[in-house]
Amino acid sequence: MKLVQIVNRLEILLRQPLPGIEGQLSMAPMPIDTKRFQIREDHRKGAVLMLLFPDQSSAFVPFIKRPEYPGVHGGQVSFPGGKFEEGDSSLESTALREAEEEIGVDASKVKILGHLSDVYIPPSNFLVRPFIGFVEEKPLFKPDPIEVERIISCPFPSLIDANIRKITKVKGSSGFQFDAPYFDIEQEVVWGATAMMLGEFTYLWEKSRL
Repeated sequence: MKLVQIVNRLEILLRQPLPGIEGQLSMAPMPIDTKRFQIREDHRKGAVLMLLFPDQSSAFVPFIKRPEYPGVHGGQVSFPGGKFEEGDSSLESTALREAEEEIGVDASKVKILGHLSDVYIPPSNFLVRPFIGFVEEKPLFKPDPIEVERIISCPFPSLIDANIRKITKVKGSSGFQFDAPYFDIEQEVVWGATAMMLGEFTYLWEKSRL
C-alpha cells in the first residue's frame, strides 16, 4: 500500500468524528479498569507521533523500544513522544519535538494530518494525544541512545492486519497479572496506551470500509 493512498484516505477519515473510547476499548487491558478513564485534575500532558514514511513500494510506521529502566514504561514499545514542555507552543509541537529528539526525524519535514483521541495513562498520570503525520522521503533515523534501545519500522499493511492482534498475560506496575490485548510487531508485545491508540486507529480505518 503506497503512502499517497494512505494519506489521501486519512485526510478524509480524520475530518470525521473519532471513535474515542469505543475504539480504544478494543485493545484495553482486561478486565477493564474504570479508573483508566478517570482523569486526575493534576494530570500531566504529553503527545506522541504516529509517523508514516515511504520505503520501496510501501509505507511504514516507526516505533521505539525503550531501554529497560526502573519505572512504569521501561522496556516498552511505543510511538516516539513525551511530555509537554513550557517551550512548546502546542501538543503538536511536543509530538514533533520529541520525534526529532528521539529518532532524529526532521520535524520541519513532517506534515501533520490530524490526531486521535487523548489516552489517559493512570500509572504515570499522563494524558497523551497521538498525532498522525507523514514525510515524503524515508528519514535518516538517529535514535537517541539514552531514550531509545532500537527503532522498529512496521509495514503499514502489517499494522492493519487483524492477525497481529493477540492477547497475553502482563504484570502491571501494581504487580498484578491481567490479560492484555496487544499488537505483535516484530515479535514485540505492543500493549497498554500504545495498543489503545492503535485500537482506535484500526477501528477508524476498518469502519470506513463498511
